Amino acid sequence: MILSTYQPFFAPFPAFFLKAHLADVMVILDDVQFPQTTTWLTRNRFKNEQGTLWLSIPVWRKGLGLQTIKDVKLCLEGNWRRKHLTSIKTSYAHAPYLGDHMDFVSEIFSEKFQYLIDLNMSIIQYLKKCLMIDTSLVSLSDLRIKGKGNELLIEICKKMGSADYLAQVCAKKYLDHGLFSRAGIEVHFFTPPSPIYPQLWGEFIHNLSAFDLLFNCGPKGHEILGLE
Repeated sequence: MILSTYQPFFAPFPAFFLKAHLADVMVILDDVQFPQTTTWLTRNRFKNEQGTLWLSIPVWRKGLGLQTIKDVKLCLEGNWRRKHLTSIKTSYAHAPYLGDHMDFVSEIFSEKFQYLIDLNMSIIQYLKKCLMIDTSLVSLSDLRIKGKGNELLIEICKKMGSADYLAQVCAKKYLDHGLFSRAGIEVHFFTPPSPIYPQLWGEFIHNLSAFDLLFNCGPKGHEILGLE
């Protein structure tokens, strides 16, 4: 069984889902420390007439010290939800498949969610379904494993009964191959492609949120990502 891991990013880019597709199970790292710096957990890139459109999700940090990702709450104050929804509608008004996803997008920016993890996982499950990926997702918090770095990844593999761990090639310098080998786990690397597809607003921008792919290409997104 091939296992991969990823933190639950906000509206992830396509490579997130390709990594899921290449594994039998992906463990979502929701029970690790929430970064105190800028993070993909709370923002991602879309596209508008001016170029890159950043959407950021405000969360509560002040006075809370170190938090795990699963414990981070959304900041429900202000009108950021309405602004983000308007930005999506305006930026993708001419995208051929926007209408297919507007009900869900409206739900994202409603008052339904209180925790960041619930918002992000709802989006991840939706995008995974739209891209026709059937890989199982398991939350680290459900496995009740504590640890950091390589040791945590090895314990996850042991808990899940996996002897094969899949990582992006950019992570090679961070992984201790000796530790994995002594634990009987083989590490596999892949380099995610960055496919070019029909996109609004001039020059193509790589690695936007997978929503950009869906809004522009609809069901063909599965094929464009090479998931056939």
